[in-house]
Amino acid sequence: MKIPKHPTLIRRMRDARMKQLAPRCPPLGASLGRQVGGGAHVTLKEGGKTRTVYVPKDLKEEVVAWIGEHRRIKRLLKEITRLQLALIRLHRTEQARRAGRG
Repeated sequence: MKIPKHPTLIRRMRDARMKQLAPRCPPLGASLGRQVGGGAHVTLKEGGKTRTVYVPKDLKEEVVAWIGEHRRIKRLLKEITRLQLALIRLHRTEQARRAGRG
């Protein structure tokens, strides 16, 4: 993602990503693994420990969607963070520019 140099453009990009943050389905922060026989398992951290939970075949597609949704939201949050940091960095420059106009 290329970050523009103008604060207004940065805010537009940020606001567009904020609108996309609404979950489309419940997110699940886990990794999906396969098991023999077509089943699967999810692996995640709980209380600092790695946990593995079996996923039945008939639930696998839904779990894949949940994991994908978590990744999508995580990517959006990273982009929003980068845009917010760019606004912070540009703040002083923007203040100086406005003071020079007055």
